[in-house]
Amino acid sequence: MKQQGVFRKIWKDPLGAGGMIIILLAFFVSVFAYFLIPDHSPNANEMHLALANKNPGFEVQTLKVPLAEVPATGFMERLVNGAPSRYKVIPVQSVAVKDYMVMYSEFTGSAEEGVRKSIPLADFEPDGGFTKSTHLVSRKYLLGTDKYGRDLLSRILLGARVSFAVGFISVLISLLIGIPMGALAGFYGGWIDKVVMWFINVVWSIPTLLMVIAITLALGKGFWQVFIAVGFTMWVEVARIVRGQVLGIREKEYVQAARVLGYGDRQIIFRHILPNAWAPVIVISAANFAAAILIESGLSFLGIGAQPPMPSWGGMIKDHYAYLIVDKAYLAIAPGVAIMLLVLSFMMLGNALRDALDVRKV
Repeated sequence: MKQQGVFRKIWKDPLGAGGMIIILLAFFVSVFAYFLIPDHSPNANEMHLALANKNPGFEVQTLKVPLAEVPATGFMERLVNGAPSRYKVIPVQSVAVKDYMVMYSEFTGSAEEGVRKSIPLADFEPDGGFTKSTHLVSRKYLLGTDKYGRDLLSRILLGARVSFAVGFISVLISLLIGIPMGALAGFYGGWIDKVVMWFINVVWSIPTLLMVIAITLALGKGFWQVFIAVGFTMWVEVARIVRGQVLGIREKEYVQAARVLGYGDRQIIFRHILPNAWAPVIVISAANFAAAILIESGLSFLGIGAQPPMPSWGGMIKDHYAYLIVDKAYLAIAPGVAIMLLVLSFMMLGNALRDALDVRKV
């Protein structure tokens, strides 16, 4: 019932409800991205250099040539890693069938005719022969293409998966470290509290981005290293919040009653104190999720986060920020808008959670 009341309060807050809807939609897209995006190849990395930097709405004819051997892909494998294409896709300007050959001219993007090439009709036998309806397909790029000729829409939608993964794992690591540290410091006090607070203050005094960069360089560049680096810099905020809550709750009558009844410290902490300290922890977790997305984007922009060809919003901005001063600024602005929307949604949801969980408000 209490959880229903919290969700009802969030739903009544227009900003909180809007943020939650955007987050749920983005999460759904990130999970099922390979079934939703036009380019379902691994990392949405199908390149066509002839199609580089094409404007939104660009459309081109493509010739699909069956590949000899493509391993079968199960549902879970496609869900996680995508599926290799069964076809070699060739952008073309014209196609004709003559003398048991499929003749085509490559797409050039200009009025000049491209290089003319041919493919034996026998190469299309795995599909029962060449048919225009199957093998000559028009493809539209709703957001255009990047400088490598990849579908920008596919990479932006798939990039949400990186942001959600980093945010979730980083927040989980911060909770696993911060909650026990804060609970021990607040419950026992004395020298334990002093040692924990000294360590928290030392970590707190180091600039977050500098520490993340140092940890990332120590562990090496990569996707999984970002999880650890970001998570190990966020636990101090959780620990401080939990410590403050435990300091106030440990003097409550029901905690004193539990002591009198002979409950051990572990039972008191985990059964009587922490369940009543969750509200501010949930709120700070939403803010940390947003911060993790920003930090990951910054690391990828610097080249020490998610590595190519994995699509990361920060990496996309890095690849195309030079286009901001020309007529292709959308190549950098589009992933920037995605970052802004997701971070803003988490902040709005965090504010709504703060208000919904505030017992002082009726």
